[in-house]
Amino acid sequence: MQIFKNNKQTLSTLLEMPFKLEREIQNLFEQNLEVLTSLKLVKSEFTIKHARIDTLAFDPESKAFVIIEYKRSQNYSVVDQGVSYLNLMLEYKADFIVEYNEAQQAHLKRSDVDWSQSRIIFVSPSFTEFQKQSTNFKDLAIELWEIKRFENDIITINHLKKSKSAPSIRQVQQNIDTEIGKVTEEIKVYTEEDHLAGKSDHVKELYEAYKAAIINLSPDIEVEAKKLYVAFKKPRNVVDIRIQSESLKMWINLKKGQLLDEKGLTRDVSQSGHWGNGDYELVVKDTANLEYIMSLVKQALPII
Repeated sequence: MQIFKNNKQTLSTLLEMPFKLEREIQNLFEQNLEVLTSLKLVKSEFTIKHARIDTLAFDPESKAFVIIEYKRSQNYSVVDQGVSYLNLMLEYKADFIVEYNEAQQAHLKRSDVDWSQSRIIFVSPSFTEFQKQSTNFKDLAIELWEIKRFENDIITINHLKKSKSAPSIRQVQQNIDTEIGKVTEEIKVYTEEDHLAGKSDHVKELYEAYKAAIINLSPDIEVEAKKLYVAFKKPRNVVDIRIQSESLKMWINLKKGQLLDEKGLTRDVSQSGHWGNGDYELVVKDTANLEYIMSLVKQALPII
């Protein structure tokens, strides 16, 4: 990614200001954790069984713990450390629950946590091609985020996505150690293909039509498959879609009273249980109202 500053239509390159310490990256990330990731900070420098975790966070959407590690250099194995920490979490679940309850003054129970959605995030100014390739498995719960600092206090964050053709780690599981095998057995990384599996061609085409329309609303909308639905984010959830046997169920992420719906296609679910984010739900079986529905979704886009 090239970053320029514009001075009277003349572009000049911004000077990168490298981080001198990993702690600088950690402080910046933790102080802006909810803005950057929608995660809740639980504990900085969490020590468990002689291992020190840089940042322990919690994902309210997935109801799962997230470990964040910061690296300034490239000389480390993201897979080895990532799998080791995830395995540690699954082995000592009670310790993570206790830490959360003490930090948040809460009463979280083990059954309240979806351990299958646990994941680890590595944050670094850059990653080697080997590191990127070694984590490029669609069902390996390790994420890479690049962070860079430039002059004029400009920060860039780039969540490196796995390739669309990323294989399953289960395809090579007979050749990997048992620690990875244990983690991949207990942790499930969901994909759009998981949600589309077994659905009719009509529903698949319906989903693709609405997906394309939503992405066209803004170039930086990201698609992220969750356990119960597919989320469309910028960076917080804008709309969530659950793919059903004959229809799509959608939740627009606005609070009650914030959506202008002149046709009355949505229903208020603020007082009833529902999976997606937001208080407005609608079910679509065709594309007859697609353009109008996009006008509803557009209201949930953050104003920059």
